[in-house]
Amino acid sequence: MHGIVKDFPGVRALDGVDLDVRAGEVHCLLGQNGAGKSTLIKVLAGAHRPDGGTVHWQGEEVDFTSPSAALKHGIATIYQELDLVPGLTVSDNIHLGRWESSAGFVRRGAQHAATRDLLRRLGHPEIPAQREVGRLSAAQQQIVSLARALAQDARLIVMDEPSAVLAHDEVDNLFRVIRDLTAAGVAVVYISHRLEEIRTIGDVVTVLKDGRTVATRLPARDTPTREVVALMTGRTVEYLFPPRPDGERDLGAELLVVENLALTGAFENVSFAVHAGEIVGIAGLVGAGRTEVLETVYGARHRTSGTVTMEGHALPPGRVPAAVRRGLGLAPEERKSQALLLGDSVARNVGLASLPRLSRFGWLDRAAERREADETTRSLDVRPAGVDRAARTLSGGNQQKVVLARWLLGSTRLLLLDEPTRGVDVGARSEIYALIRRLADSGMGVLLVSSEVPEVLGLADRVLVMREGRVVHDGPATGLDEHRVLDLVMEGSNI
Repeated sequence: MHGIVKDFPGVRALDGVDLDVRAGEVHCLLGQNGAGKSTLIKVLAGAHRPDGGTVHWQGEEVDFTSPSAALKHGIATIYQELDLVPGLTVSDNIHLGRWESSAGFVRRGAQHAATRDLLRRLGHPEIPAQREVGRLSAAQQQIVSLARALAQDARLIVMDEPSAVLAHDEVDNLFRVIRDLTAAGVAVVYISHRLEEIRTIGDVVTVLKDGRTVATRLPARDTPTREVVALMTGRTVEYLFPPRPDGERDLGAELLVVENLALTGAFENVSFAVHAGEIVGIAGLVGAGRTEVLETVYGARHRTSGTVTMEGHALPPGRVPAAVRRGLGLAPEERKSQALLLGDSVARNVGLASLPRLSRFGWLDRAAERREADETTRSLDVRPAGVDRAARTLSGGNQQKVVLARWLLGSTRLLLLDEPTRGVDVGARSEIYALIRRLADSGMGVLLVSSEVPEVLGLADRVLVMREGRVVHDGPATGLDEHRVLDLVMEGSNI
C-alpha cells in the first residue's frame, strides 16, 4: 500500500500511508487510537475505497470494491469487534457465503467435519460445531472468527487486537497458530496495544501517527520500547500506574456489600465488599466468572441466590434501573454492543445516565446535555473533539472514554469497570489509570476486572482472585505479584 489517502466529512483519516507486507512475516501495525490503523485495514479489506494512493497485491495493482473482492484475492480480516452472526451456528458462521452444497442442498455433514478439523487445528476441539455463536464466550467467538479466516485459504490475515479477550494460555495457542501460518508462507498483519506481544510474535513494525506513516519495517524485537512509544505519541510516555496513597489509611464507609452471590453455571458463593475510595480488582482466567459477577451486581443478570446491598439499600435482582438510581455505573467489556448507541451523537451517549437531571417537566435540555458532554469529553481528551459526531466514527479507545464520561456526569458512587483499557493505546492507558485513581481519591468506589494481571496489581488496593466460579483469594494487592496471581488462577490454592 503506497500513499493511501482517505477522507471523511471534516477529517482526513489517512494522509499518505505506506504499508509493505511480505509473505511469511508477522507485520505489526502500531499507533494511538485515532492514528488511522482501523481505516487502513478497512481499505485493505475492501470495506473503504481510498481517495488516493495505490494497492499492489502479489505484484499487481488492485482495486478492491468490496470485502468479498479482497477475500477472493486471499485477504481475510478479523476485526476487533467481531462480525459474526449470533443466531447462526459455529459451522454456518465459518462457512458463511461458501457452504458445502450438492444439487442445491447444503452438505451439513461435510461442513461440520470441516469445522471440527479447523477447531482442532486451532487447539479448541471443545467448541461445538452446531452451537449458536451468540451462546459462546467472547474468547470462543474470537476462535470462530479465526477459523473462518483459515477456511478462506487466505494468503494474508489481518488481526485487529486478537488477544484482547483471550487468557494467557489462549494467547500462547494463538501465537502457535500464527507461527504455523507464517511457516506456510501466509502473511499476518497484527494490531495490538500490548507491546510485549509485539516483541514475542512480531517480525517488523510500522507505526502510524495522525494518519501518517512515521516509521516502517522497524525490527520488532530490537527497537526499544521508548522509541516505539515516542513515535506513536510524539512524546516520551512512562507506562506507569499512579501511586497509591502512602501508608495505612482509613477506608470510607462500605458502599457495596455482596454476600453469597451465585449465578447458576457461572459462579457461586461470592462475597466481598467495596469501600468508598477503594479500588478492588478481580483477576482470573477468561471463563472464571469475573464478568458475570460484575453484570449480576449491576442487575444485567438475574442472580440465582445471594444479596447485593448498596449503601445499606438492598438491590433487587435483575433490575438495572434500580442499581443506577443507587449510584452504580458499568463500563462493560463489549462497549459497541452493550454500552453505546453507535448511530447517536457523543453528547447523547454521554448524557444517557443523566437524563432525569438534564430534563424538566419531561423535556430534555439539549443545550445543557451538549455543554456538559463537551466539558467532560474535553477533560478526557476524546479525539476527534466535538460532541455532535456519531459515536461510531470514534476509534475504540475514544469510544471507551465516552462510556467513562457518561458515568462521570451521573451521580455515580460505585463504578464497575470490565476490561477498561481493552483496545486502548499505550499513551491513553496512563491517562485512564490516572483518572481511575482520581475517582477513588475523590471517594468513589471502583470494582475492576482485567485480564492483564499487571493492570490489576498496579491499580487495585485489594485483589480478588477467581477460579472456576469461586473466589480463591481476597487480600491487599501489595501482598501479591504476577507469578503468585497466576499460580492462584491456575491452581486455586489459598495463601
